Amino acid sequence: MAGKEMTVQDVVAYIKDRGVKMVDFKFVDVPGTWQHATIPASQVDEKTFKRGIGFDGSSIRGFQAIEESDMLLMPDAATARPDPFTEIPTLSVICNIFDPITGKPYSRDPRYVAQKAEEHLKASGVGEVSYWGPEAEFFVFGNVQYDIQPYRMGYSIDGPEGIWNSGQPGLAHRIRTKEGYFPVPPADTQLDLRSEMSLEMEKWGIEVEMQHHEVASSQGEIDMKYNTLTRMADSLLAYKYIVKNVARRHGLTATFMPKPLFGDNGTGMHCHQSIWKGGANLFYSEGGYAELSQEALHYIGGVLTHVDALLGLCACTTNSYRRLVPHYEAPVNIAFSKRNRSAAIRIPMYHTGPAGASAKRIEFRCPDATCNPYLAFSAMLMAGLDGIKRKIDPVKAGFGPLDKNTYDLPPDEAAKIKSVPGSLSAALDALENDHEFLMEGDVFTRDLIDTWLDYKRTKEVHEVNIRPVPYEFFLYYDV
Repeated sequence: MAGKEMTVQDVVAYIKDRGVKMVDFKFVDVPGTWQHATIPASQVDEKTFKRGIGFDGSSIRGFQAIEESDMLLMPDAATARPDPFTEIPTLSVICNIFDPITGKPYSRDPRYVAQKAEEHLKASGVGEVSYWGPEAEFFVFGNVQYDIQPYRMGYSIDGPEGIWNSGQPGLAHRIRTKEGYFPVPPADTQLDLRSEMSLEMEKWGIEVEMQHHEVASSQGEIDMKYNTLTRMADSLLAYKYIVKNVARRHGLTATFMPKPLFGDNGTGMHCHQSIWKGGANLFYSEGGYAELSQEALHYIGGVLTHVDALLGLCACTTNSYRRLVPHYEAPVNIAFSKRNRSAAIRIPMYHTGPAGASAKRIEFRCPDATCNPYLAFSAMLMAGLDGIKRKIDPVKAGFGPLDKNTYDLPPDEAAKIKSVPGSLSAALDALENDHEFLMEGDVFTRDLIDTWLDYKRTKEVHEVNIRPVPYEFFLYYDV
């Protein structure tokens, strides 16, 4: 099934011919986590794809109130894939959410937002399709514990690569802090694990370009080939599902939490993106800065103009701002540059000239994989389109180009460079004050934005803020 988009008839025939026993219907909640319901294959036919599957929307984060809880899962046959992690033969299908009363797509369904963003791009006349290539990093540990009690709170992380275990009995070959990029085994203990993840992704239909160890201890990355916006968001959730479940197969635990380790690099999700029209890459222009077209520069201008609000959707956890601090290769300074990884937007220069035109893209380095990819990709596209519409010049706006290491600038130069918000609370405030660009073409609705802001503020920011953390005992217990 890899690489093939199935029709409803194909799926029904596949279930019968391949001995599928269960069909698992997956969908995404507002924060960005897959949810699912599973039905015996004997109950699934072509009518299932037309009438949908009922569920309680009031029990899903960010969805309905209890007095209007009935919702429908509408399966997308093109996403059908055999699930490799079930003992009973199971077919996985991704769904959209519909309102059974109106018979229309649900405005808070993140996947529907992504589909509307793609249609808005076409309607704008700017381009016909956008391509996305997120680089989702992750950690794999041997043991993780956390305890949250009124009288006891803390966490513990362990793994075979941890430099903190260098004083314990063992075989050494620990990865030193910030020195984990591309080591060979035995220092890299997770080569086969990532290869297994990669092969499972290929079976799922995700084209893998490369996998490697990342900078921090126990940190990895698997690069997917670019795809269209909604399809890449689908793939990213499948990617996370596969990474976590392959790790579990081996008695390990994987996380996309941006900063689980203090003092080492965090995990981001650098987002490569481009717009195409008439079969040509709209972002390429021979002779321009970094071979970027005027449209690409205006796109950059839009992203960087709205960057604070974007991070309310793209770096959307309190832990995201443990990663977005100076050094650790974190893109805290808002600028664009060719090749420079210390800038918020980098223009890769691996392939140049007309032969490299198809690869011309921008890389927005601030997001992380805790985001809801349907919302994050859509928001980035909308910001870029706003920049094209308003012809925002990133140079005149003071965003560069900055072909220097932004971490080592003299104080007077560094003071001129805008920094990312210092907290999720600040990013959410920015999103509240700057979201009109998201609502163009009814891509995002005010209802969805308000729901997002309320959820993040009450369920995450507030709950973190009201609790003491262990380091406060170190600072203040004897005051």
